[in-house]
Amino acid sequence: MSLLHKVLTLAAGLFLAGAPLAASAEENGSFTTNDGVRLHYVEAGTGKPLVLIPGWSQTAEEFKFQTAALGSRFHVYAIDMRGHGDSDKPDHGYHIERLAEDVHEFLMAKNLADVALLGHSMGCSVIWSYWELFGKDRIGKLVLVDQMPMITSNPTWSAQELQDAGSIFDAKGLYDAYNGLAGPDGLKVTDGFVAGMFTKQYSRDMLHWVIEQNLKMPRKYAAWLLYNHATQDWRHVIPLIDVPTLVVGGKASLVPWKSQLWVGSQIRGAKVEIFDESEGGSHFMFMENPDKFNRLVGDFVAQ
Repeated sequence: MSLLHKVLTLAAGLFLAGAPLAASAEENGSFTTNDGVRLHYVEAGTGKPLVLIPGWSQTAEEFKFQTAALGSRFHVYAIDMRGHGDSDKPDHGYHIERLAEDVHEFLMAKNLADVALLGHSMGCSVIWSYWELFGKDRIGKLVLVDQMPMITSNPTWSAQELQDAGSIFDAKGLYDAYNGLAGPDGLKVTDGFVAGMFTKQYSRDMLHWVIEQNLKMPRKYAAWLLYNHATQDWRHVIPLIDVPTLVVGGKASLVPWKSQLWVGSQIRGAKVEIFDESEGGSHFMFMENPDKFNRLVGDFVAQ
């Protein structure tokens, strides 16, 4: 861990729930899935389990402001999904359903129950697939961070359907993104795509670090997974959720914030928090404003 990483992680843990708290030390671990893939994870703290699932092409390290800080209150795990971060990069399994199976195997391997499961971006889709496959098995609460119900639009949809779904691609846009990532300009496409996920005031050095983390996933695999992710429609699964749920979005996110209101409206009793742009309300609000994000999630999980 670099000195900068250590300093930033400690800073994120200094103030949580309005009181100074010592950041919890992080440890690295791994487990092996039923198809022989070694998955890396980071953990910190003790107590109620809080499991963090990163988004598309993202890494457990991108939750560095959460693992140590929230580890002062909970037993926090952040997982590198297959192909991502420091996990194995097999030539198969880049489907949302397989990632959901990997999460379920992780919870079983660690013997975790009454888990607060947090997904960011594609991590929400992994949670929705988990719910479709396993229901509430081992799950006590959900935190859904900034994922629209359907990424790719249908040209026959009404304006209201499009708003609720929050789609950002049409068919051509999806294939352009897929071919761009898988092609010779994959690195350049990644730079532009990730840069659009942060507010303009966010540190350029940190943005470059995030891009480096994303590039730990081979671009060919990233393209395969993006295509699968972008063609899943979760609008009929989300209303089936019946555990306490927190939905978090951002006014300046590439994910249309009104789609997050729709997600919250479909889950009975769900709480919804939309970060303003001035609060770092981008797709990565948990990095741009970790103090507010950690208080919000910590108080929800602790209830």
